[in-house]
Amino acid sequence: MWCEPVCGNRCVCQYPCRTGFGTLLVMIDRTQLQDMSADELRALALELMSEVQAKQHIVDRTEAALRFSDAKLAQLTHEMAVLKRWKFAARSEKLSHEQQSLLDETIDSDLAAIELELERLSTEPKTKDAPNKPRRAPLPANLPHVNVHHEPESTVCGCGCELKRIGEDVSEKLDYTPGVFTVERHVRGKWVCAHCETLTQAPVPAHVIDKGIPTAGLLAHVLVSKHGDHLPLYRQERIFARAGLAIPRSTLGQWVGMCGVQLQPLVDALKEKILKHRVLHADETPISMLSPGKGKTHRAYLWTYCPGAFEQMKAVVYDFAESRAGEHARAFLDPWRGHLVCDDFAGYKQLFAQGVTEVGCLAHARRKFYDLHVASRSQIAEDALRYISQLYDVEREARDLSPENRLELRQRCARPVAEALHTWMVLQRAHVNEGSSIARALDYSLRRWAALTRYLDDPQLPVDNNTCHAASGMSWIMPTPRLCRVMHARGGGYGLS
Repeated sequence: MWCEPVCGNRCVCQYPCRTGFGTLLVMIDRTQLQDMSADELRALALELMSEVQAKQHIVDRTEAALRFSDAKLAQLTHEMAVLKRWKFAARSEKLSHEQQSLLDETIDSDLAAIELELERLSTEPKTKDAPNKPRRAPLPANLPHVNVHHEPESTVCGCGCELKRIGEDVSEKLDYTPGVFTVERHVRGKWVCAHCETLTQAPVPAHVIDKGIPTAGLLAHVLVSKHGDHLPLYRQERIFARAGLAIPRSTLGQWVGMCGVQLQPLVDALKEKILKHRVLHADETPISMLSPGKGKTHRAYLWTYCPGAFEQMKAVVYDFAESRAGEHARAFLDPWRGHLVCDDFAGYKQLFAQGVTEVGCLAHARRKFYDLHVASRSQIAEDALRYISQLYDVEREARDLSPENRLELRQRCARPVAEALHTWMVLQRAHVNEGSSIARALDYSLRRWAALTRYLDDPQLPVDNNTCHAASGMSWIMPTPRLCRVMHARGGGYGLS
């Protein structure tokens, strides 16, 4: 009998259609078919064809949904495997006692740096110390003392008479060699002419901190221990106490902040030298910025810049910023226009639009396939790693060659491998599902292929950004917002050469 199912399609069946999509339950024998007219047979054939088409459409949609689910599952499995391999920080944002000590000493450094900056910017004449300012305690008498005499070059007065020594001024500076404190007594003799009463005295020697007790050697030891050996000030305080003199960490923090201000001209000069190179590396590293009074941290960034891997100058300049906005890179590099080796961070895109040439990082492209291979043992990822490994084999051989020989070797050995890799990637991309992890790994390299292979035609360009990545891994400071504002106000950062 004929029925009208829910789907609206007619079907010949014994019972009404309950499937919702017009499934035909044909209950017709040969005798009924023989008794049907030509028009009825045509109608039946049309019904059957429409049913087949409807079922095929449903099958296609189901297969597409399954492909999407498989791709999504593979993507999530890959991301979960990558996350498991990463080392996460502590779940809580609350600071431990040791972290709080780092916060305190950083604030001391900031305050000292700001006071020195304000003193330099002040146009008012310098006045004497306030009468209620606490006096510095004298250095312990039991420490070894070394006298450093500063006398005039000549003891003959301008009038021709011999000068007579009538006294001296003494200032004491604290010096340190590992395990031993010493006191430098700077003795400046006073010489006077008996005839014209002219007083002559050697000038005061220059010191890093004016009227401070630390020598340049002690300050260098504190800075290198803190920033180079990653030794916090509260630990240095204990070490100094064992050596015979407990220097409060607040004092050490003030020394660090004032040294940062004094070293700023060197950072500016280093930045100027770096920006004269045609090839630069750039990278941005997240760091924790301490927020005084909140006991928490939030993410800031340390931007790293250094000359190309094949440049003669080996130096690094760090520029601190509270965000990862591309404006920080533009402000630092402007008006430089050269070849910038970097990752695929969107913050650099405007630089490329303004005339900077992008040079890709093959290590970033390789990492996409490496993570995928570790997570799922993907055969495609393994094949990609083999190709990239061949490119790095050429680079290891070309590293110490002259620019001319390096270019010749790259053209002869690396270019055929790169062209084969590109052809292989295009073929593989046509067969993988959209949105899958392997598709994203392939797209990363294919979209940036021109930048990734630009090094093949220029012997001064490196194959990756690993030079800058190594410099970015150095741990320097945990700044506070106060120090951020001081640094941005004077347009500086931190330098290393």
